[in-house]
Amino acid sequence: MSDRIGELLVQKALLSAEDLERAKAEAKETGSRVGLTLTRMGLVEEAELAEAVSQKYGVPSINLDEFEIDAEVVSLIPEDVAQKHTIMPVNRAGSTLIIATADPSNIFAIDDVKFLTGYNVEVVVSAEEAIRRAIERYYDTGTSLDEVMEGFDDEDFEVVGEEVDADGSDVKAAEDAPVVKLVNLILTDAIKKNCSDIHIEPYEKDFRVRYRIDGVLYEVMKPPRKLRNPLTSRIKIMADLDIAERRLPQDGRIKLKLGKSQEMDYRVSVLPTLFGEKICLRLLDKGNLQLDMTKLGFEEKQLGDFKHAIHQPYGMVLVTGPTGSGKTTTLYSALSELNKTSENISTAEDPVEFNLTGINQVQMKDGIGFNFAAALRSFLRQDPDIIMVGEIRDFETAEIAIKAALTGHMVLSTLHTNDAPSTINRLLNMGIEPFLVSSSVNAVLAQRLARRICGECKAPDAEVTAEAMKEAGLRDEEIQGFTPIRGKGCGNCAETGFKGRVALYEVMVMTETLKDFVLNGASAAEIKKEAIRGGMMTLRRSALNKMLEGVTTLSEVYRTSAAD
Repeated sequence: MSDRIGELLVQKALLSAEDLERAKAEAKETGSRVGLTLTRMGLVEEAELAEAVSQKYGVPSINLDEFEIDAEVVSLIPEDVAQKHTIMPVNRAGSTLIIATADPSNIFAIDDVKFLTGYNVEVVVSAEEAIRRAIERYYDTGTSLDEVMEGFDDEDFEVVGEEVDADGSDVKAAEDAPVVKLVNLILTDAIKKNCSDIHIEPYEKDFRVRYRIDGVLYEVMKPPRKLRNPLTSRIKIMADLDIAERRLPQDGRIKLKLGKSQEMDYRVSVLPTLFGEKICLRLLDKGNLQLDMTKLGFEEKQLGDFKHAIHQPYGMVLVTGPTGSGKTTTLYSALSELNKTSENISTAEDPVEFNLTGINQVQMKDGIGFNFAAALRSFLRQDPDIIMVGEIRDFETAEIAIKAALTGHMVLSTLHTNDAPSTINRLLNMGIEPFLVSSSVNAVLAQRLARRICGECKAPDAEVTAEAMKEAGLRDEEIQGFTPIRGKGCGNCAETGFKGRVALYEVMVMTETLKDFVLNGASAAEIKKEAIRGGMMTLRRSALNKMLEGVTTLSEVYRTSAAD
């Protein structure tokens, strides 16, 4: 995308000048186009970008997601050419071929198509991400997991012993072409399905692979049990782990390059179980990292409270929630907001999930005694302004973090608790004195992720009664005239009715009254009651609001939040 289109988006008030500069810097770092980066960062809608390009070049725009393309038209342009230029054949009229492109000024692509097909070429505009989806959809001739599994027989592999053989048979089996192909397919298929985690699990009589998509696990395949060790060894080789060590947990990382610009990181965790090693791979896609707080799911007042808390000159802001609830994304968006040339920001993480330019990120190494507490001590000798601690797990880390917050530093960190009010009691249970907690904590944010209803198959949900909504916590005036929505299930959402997730937040600001409650030894229930009286929106209320907006369903409200 040319700078002029970016400026056009700014002129039309669809994008701020600061966001454009941020996207340009991100695109330069990742080697992507600015247009693609804008849509991936959630700064501009695909349709808005396509419309801007359409206006700039005077060519029509098209929504490829709603357009059915004839297989004969698709076959006119080979997949490698479509991938190379990010183009998609759309229609044919006589001697003219119409192609969709994100960049109508790319004459090399047009000349290539003319030469290959012998047709005259006309262009229409579509968003780059939409073109990539269309290429994936129409050219998807690659081998599926099921097809690969058809080629396997239980006799293909011998059972490998628990120890590595002297001749290195574990390595040999792991590097056999079918095993390599299967592992590559599992890794790439997970990306196509927008999966957040891959679980490879051995049982006494079973061996299965599951994907976590939008927070829910789905079984995708059951390889033969005899593939257990070769498949495990292959992943351990890719993650640079010790394949001979089968008794202890191990952690590693796999970096996969997809095409010229996209890179995918997999955080690998290997855990010895009763029947072999269970592997969990967390997918870390920097291209999908949302750093714009306004796009995360905050209510207006919540966002104001959170921003006010992190922009204080000192103090502590805690983010709490279970694993996989989006805490890292919220913290990174806060750091992105605070990331200025005038500020020295250091983070202690285990592991470092995404690299952020301008922030000093430090990887913990427990094996050599370099833990959160040790890192925090070092940070305080590094003239910091803002410190982020990946997690407060023990008294020592909590004590140093609170001392830092009380001596002129802004400290951001996470804890594992059920909601915001119980975070205070968790700190007290760790051994921190009440007067230290009340004087250091600015705000506590609890969060969960609820699944979004698929936009393609939204429909009224007749099964949800007024009584059920009232029981969940909705008021009579809210129920009146409100029609619950659900996803019927379609190809876009793999028949689940959900596509993507939205964050639910509970932001508890430590007011003077709440600080007095903490000093007087109030329980979590009393603190919660006072916080609600002071205007705090609970997780349940946040979930109900998302339901009223038609973003999520009543079942998701119950799945992600507890009754107040």
